[in-house]
Amino acid sequence: MSIRLSADEAWDVLEHSHTGILTTLRRDGSPVSLPVWFVVRDRTVCFMTYEPTRKVARITNDPRASFLVESGERWADLRAVHLSGRIEHIDDEGEAAAVDAALDAKYAAYRTPEEEMPESAKRTYSVRQLFYRLVPDDRILSWDNARLRPPVSS
Repeated sequence: MSIRLSADEAWDVLEHSHTGILTTLRRDGSPVSLPVWFVVRDRTVCFMTYEPTRKVARITNDPRASFLVESGERWADLRAVHLSGRIEHIDDEGEAAAVDAALDAKYAAYRTPEEEMPESAKRTYSVRQLFYRLVPDDRILSWDNARLRPPVSS
């Protein structure tokens, strides 16, 4: 029995995951992995970040990236999907607005209200938002260890 997910199953896991780990590359090629909130659109992973961040500088310098979602606490429950690909800036205003609306629908209940943020956070998040998508290559690495369990007999 294979623990690998089909492409459709992998995209379903991605779509229903809460937080992803985005890995971008520094100029020297060393990886930086950070959690991001995201939405899946047309089999790409879309996210928002703020203009003056190092993440934007890394993406601009080298668009190669990877993305991981995982779940499960016990080994027998581990499930994950890993994508590799290239990040593209979403410069179409309509597409950026659609991604923004999808992110808001997915995460509105988890955001800290602005009035509860310290002033430094308010300043950080008051700059221009930029929208990106990870366009994966054809290779999807996935697994679901729950598939290793023996079938339940009736």
